Amino acid sequence: MPDKTLRIPTPDGQADAFAAFPADGGPHPGVLMYADGFGIRPVIHEMARELAGHGYYVLVPNYFYRHGPVPVLELPEFIGEEERPGVFARVLPMIEAHTPELVLRDAAAYLEFLAAQPEVSAGRVGVTGYCIGGLLAVRTAAAHPDQVAAVAGFHAPVGAAGPEVFSRITAEAHFGHAESDLTTETLAELNRALDAAGVSCTSEIYPGTVHGFTMADTDTFDPAALRQHWENLVPLLGRALPRA
Repeated sequence: MPDKTLRIPTPDGQADAFAAFPADGGPHPGVLMYADGFGIRPVIHEMARELAGHGYYVLVPNYFYRHGPVPVLELPEFIGEEERPGVFARVLPMIEAHTPELVLRDAAAYLEFLAAQPEVSAGRVGVTGYCIGGLLAVRTAAAHPDQVAAVAGFHAPVGAAGPEVFSRITAEAHFGHAESDLTTETLAELNRALDAAGVSCTSEIYPGTVHGFTMADTDTFDPAALRQHWENLVPLLGRALPRA
């Protein structure tokens, strides 16, 4: 699966990015993928390639570019119980500094860049994200309803977006939650808010999972849940982003 490293012009500089796409040159529908809080690394490259293999041009921006290019942080090859506190201590300040205003300023630049790639077909795109990246995906879909046809988030703090953001989403959505992240009561509350806002979506807990279940380089990885994630994400994009 071909891939390349790119630089995306933004109002605040240039964001480095990873892109994966089918070998036939396209054009193919575009998908903006937001990594989890640990950022772009080999497991994210593999997930982008996997999605590209289903017929999409997948762009993964380094949304922490203001702190430096990838790797923004030197990470262990495997993030387990012992490594996690130290990694989180370095990641959380960057997440907190990435305000909704910066998210939206960057999102507009990312979508403009994605649409301009010669391998990307005309029309609306999909946006997906993991952990905090899922919240960025939701904010992007809400800010650009005319450009985003599908949005997904996995083990993501979707509820932090709130009803006002939900009300601006026109994309079809899927949210796959970790069982450790919210109770069935909290899920029901979130789903009532999504329904009240008119969001067409499925929003469900993946049984037996803990936060970070899609990430194969962590001790929270769940292979069955990763498969379930693909079984929801790929059909969602197929419905929303039809081929020419």
